[in-house]
Amino acid sequence: MDKFIHAVPNFSDGRRPEVIKAIVETMEGIDGVKLIDHYPDNNFNRTVIEVIGKPQPLKEALLTMAGKSYELINMEEQSGSHPRIGAQDTIPIFPLANISLQECVDLAEEIGQEVYKRYQVPVYFSGENARNEDRKNLAFIRKGQYEGLKEAAHLPERAPDIGPAALHPTAGATIVSAASSGLVAVNAILDTEDLEIAKNIAKMMRGPSGGFSTIRSVGFYMEDKKKVAVSMNMFDTDATPIYRVLKVIEAEADRFGIRVIGTQLVGTVHQDVLVNCAAFYLKLVDFDYKQIIENHMIGL
Repeated sequence: MDKFIHAVPNFSDGRRPEVIKAIVETMEGIDGVKLIDHYPDNNFNRTVIEVIGKPQPLKEALLTMAGKSYELINMEEQSGSHPRIGAQDTIPIFPLANISLQECVDLAEEIGQEVYKRYQVPVYFSGENARNEDRKNLAFIRKGQYEGLKEAAHLPERAPDIGPAALHPTAGATIVSAASSGLVAVNAILDTEDLEIAKNIAKMMRGPSGGFSTIRSVGFYMEDKKKVAVSMNMFDTDATPIYRVLKVIEAEADRFGIRVIGTQLVGTVHQDVLVNCAAFYLKLVDFDYKQIIENHMIGL
């Protein structure tokens, strides 16, 4: 059986259509690789690409994409509201079908080594590839963001895992990782334009400031909706399901006299994520996945 990996690389431009197009196009028309979609964000000045593929074709596609990001994005000129340390900020990969986590860890190691070999861009390993417990946390690696890390990279505790103890002068550095399951990106939209409320709730939700250990979150203003939102990266929706998180956000919003008026999913999710929410809100009893009719099409 063919092996498949899910990858969600992020690059640090969400505002220049011509740059976004050029980078995303590196993922198109490759045998063994399927581009699912890409999600540029003007406020974050960041674009997420979602792609699945067989290990070796996907590895080459990710490396080509990274090279284009390094070519077109200058971190000395880049700014945005999302934490970042490099032009190709992250390359996270996850097992999708017929492949083990260890195989993904090994492939991530290969990708990291090749990033530096081809482009001389330093690499930090995170997730299951992290060299210590601190570096499993993206926030630790990104502390100070590009500008701060540039000044601190010479310190042993902040130096890259591959490359010299310094950042690339224009491309910064890239974080490469493998993990058991992909993150789910969720925006909880609030019925207000007060950004401070969203920031306060986001701070309460994220692990490092006392919230859920599996969540990283920020508050941001949604220009198209004229509302603010709590934007979350959820790294384990089995341990911390969306419905539980939403309930907490609703309770916190109520303290400010406002409501959660919508929940926005960014990118794809596994079926289990939504079924868990349905089971909670519908109080399902004795539910079986065979009751989802589309599941009977598998193998036809």
